[in-house]
Amino acid sequence: MANALNVKPTRMELSTLKARLKVAENGYDLLKDKQDELMRQFIDLIKENNRLRNEVEDELSGALKNFVLASSSMNDAFMEEIVALPTKQTNLEISRKNIMSVIVPEMSFSYDETAEGNDDKELKYGYLNTSSELDDAIEVLNEVMPKLLKLSEIEKTCQLMATEIESTRRRVNALEYRMIPNFKETIKYIQMKLDENERASITRMIKVKDMG
Repeated sequence: MANALNVKPTRMELSTLKARLKVAENGYDLLKDKQDELMRQFIDLIKENNRLRNEVEDELSGALKNFVLASSSMNDAFMEEIVALPTKQTNLEISRKNIMSVIVPEMSFSYDETAEGNDDKELKYGYLNTSSELDDAIEVLNEVMPKLLKLSEIEKTCQLMATEIESTRRRVNALEYRMIPNFKETIKYIQMKLDENERASITRMIKVKDMG
């Protein structure tokens, strides 16, 4: 419910409030546009997140099944030793990007081919007297790693954008349901008071003229 502000009903105050109302309305339009664009991008990210999560879960599920099959035919200690051997050095770079004033992470994942111990051929676990199931599981994990990284980037971005959307929504609501209506109600009140004073002045002037 709109409430008139506690101000003096003067023409100067009326002019000031009209200027503040215009600023508030412009701010509301900008924030509403920002909120709508944030929501549009947020919905797109949620769709991408769900698609990528389902894809990753399916691939990891297949890799887990292969690990179970491999462990059934291999010694646990030997299998643990095999998968603990690093074949490549990996690099993770995290930068930042701006989405509608929201600073979100941007991650990139790469293999360092120049690191000591790396060569042009990937280690094939089958060559070490392991099962083909383990080879397949390791290959899937290598392929799914960039997707996992992208998934974590999207989920963090969604979290940050959701926080910004809520903050923007509160500001939009404050302008729409409190500040702008209060300004309009106060302007209406001051205008009414000024009109009353003007009518009272005219009435006094008529009375004075009649008395003269």
